[in-house]
Amino acid sequence: MKWRATFVAATAAILATGALAACSSSSGSSGSSGGKVTLTFQSLAFQKPTIAAVQKIVTDWNAAHPNIQVKYNQGSWDSVHDQLVTQFQGGTAPDIIHDEAADISGFAQQGYLADISKYLPADVRSSVPDGVWNTVSQGGKIYAVPTLLQSYVVMANTDLLKKDNIAVPQGTLSWDQLQAMAKQATTGGAYGLGWGLKSPTATVMSLSLNFGGKFFTGAGQDAKVQVGDAEKQVPERIHAMAYVDKSIDPATLTQSGTDVLPSFYAGKLAMVVEGNYAAQQITEEAPKTFNWTVLPPLTGTSSDQAADPQTLSVSQSSKHQKEAGEFLAYFMQANNLAAVGQGDWLIPTSKQARDAIQQQTGGKSGWTQTLAGADSQVAAPFQSAVNYPRWKDEIATPALQQYLQNKTSIDALATKLQSGWDNVNR
Repeated sequence: MKWRATFVAATAAILATGALAACSSSSGSSGSSGGKVTLTFQSLAFQKPTIAAVQKIVTDWNAAHPNIQVKYNQGSWDSVHDQLVTQFQGGTAPDIIHDEAADISGFAQQGYLADISKYLPADVRSSVPDGVWNTVSQGGKIYAVPTLLQSYVVMANTDLLKKDNIAVPQGTLSWDQLQAMAKQATTGGAYGLGWGLKSPTATVMSLSLNFGGKFFTGAGQDAKVQVGDAEKQVPERIHAMAYVDKSIDPATLTQSGTDVLPSFYAGKLAMVVEGNYAAQQITEEAPKTFNWTVLPPLTGTSSDQAADPQTLSVSQSSKHQKEAGEFLAYFMQANNLAAVGQGDWLIPTSKQARDAIQQQTGGKSGWTQTLAGADSQVAAPFQSAVNYPRWKDEIATPALQQYLQNKTSIDALATKLQSGWDNVNR
């Protein structure tokens, strides 16, 4: 899933300063005068609390390590892939690189990222589940530390559910339950469900794991796309709710998740499916009288979702890989990771950081359910397919948009996804 999907208008203002220009110096020129090392750190944090949390980590590190200074540079999720391609090819990549697991796979296979396994202390390794480490590892080497995770959750207007005599599920939420709840809540001028699927690929790829839908077999350049019954489950269920049950507001399928929220606040939607980070926006924007909750994880044959964590990597061209690796270990300390997680309202990869957030928030505003989502995060096959980012943008997104707008069939969708991969992967 691309974290750029969480962008709001404030992002443009944050980046308007042109801070990216600061990243143009080569990591090979990181200063080393009188034993002092300067590391460039390209951060993609964009929420104000997250920027503050990351900058505090940098400030605290610099104060404690006068001979290893970290220089913070602001990057953008919207342009990070193309920017890194240019930086790697031009030898100007920063020492420390913020990205996501699905995007770094190709860079790792092309030799642009350093193996940082020898720089990670045992406590850092043990604090993150093996399934999450697998998203940033290839051939026994580790190319990033995974920092924050996103899950897709159902958020509900509890007043509307009560009005429609719908009980809030406990434990888990099956897809069949969701469909039944949405149908029952579609009454009195309100739809049961709103789902912002303007950019549907990441959502479909992740939630398809609920049914064992993998889409990809193989890895690297040898990966193949296969769309069978398991892969069709999530698109077909969404389509059925929108056009058979008519319980999904079809207009929301062309909107972003952020665009859907005002209708949720206004009582026009009983439930919405969002990235868990939307809890922050709801907490800040919704009327004080708006009563809402996060429902248990969606479940098919499992509750699995794709672990596509935010990552911190070290450039292979960096002259100070050891020092950069030490900073990554420092960033992963529980108090640091908890502060960044709270800033983005995302799930820290380490249990210690999750426990810290649970204690600090008391589990309010959906934090208990959000943090529980870490238990179902697994590595997904698409993360090891080198040309996945291109296939996602050029093939999967427009094909899924057509299907979810009722302009094509499920079999035609499957054909487009498979043949499109063959074309981009040649």
